[in-house]
Amino acid sequence: MELSKKVAYLKGLMEGLKIDDSTNEGKILAMMADILEDMAEAVEDLAVEADETVDLVDALDEDLGALEEDFYGLDDDEEDDDECDCCCDDDEMYECICPSCGDKIMLDENIIADGSMECPGCGEKLEFDFDEEEND
Repeated sequence: MELSKKVAYLKGLMEGLKIDDSTNEGKILAMMADILEDMAEAVEDLAVEADETVDLVDALDEDLGALEEDFYGLDDDEEDDDECDCCCDDDEMYECICPSCGDKIMLDENIIADGSMECPGCGEKLEFDFDEEEND
């Protein structure tokens, strides 16, 4: 049962029980029923807006999927990994953030083994120092 129907039932029940709204208790119950009615209406409005938003997001997702397929030539069945197809074989990759410029840099084990590199974004020299014990 929807909230608004439950509140309407409650108000009808109050009338059927002949709750006198001239008494303090009756005034409180009537005011609570009015507040519940307003809240039920607001919740139902939010539910409608949420449903509309979900429909819009679904439509945007479908459109974006079509654009990705056209632009990248990918189907939903194909893998869409963040890996590059150039020089990175299947080595394990690590992510590093440059302390100077904040760029995200992907590192493989060979770069880390060299011990240092220049940031491609700002040219800052980045040094890597790992003890063998830390790798275990």
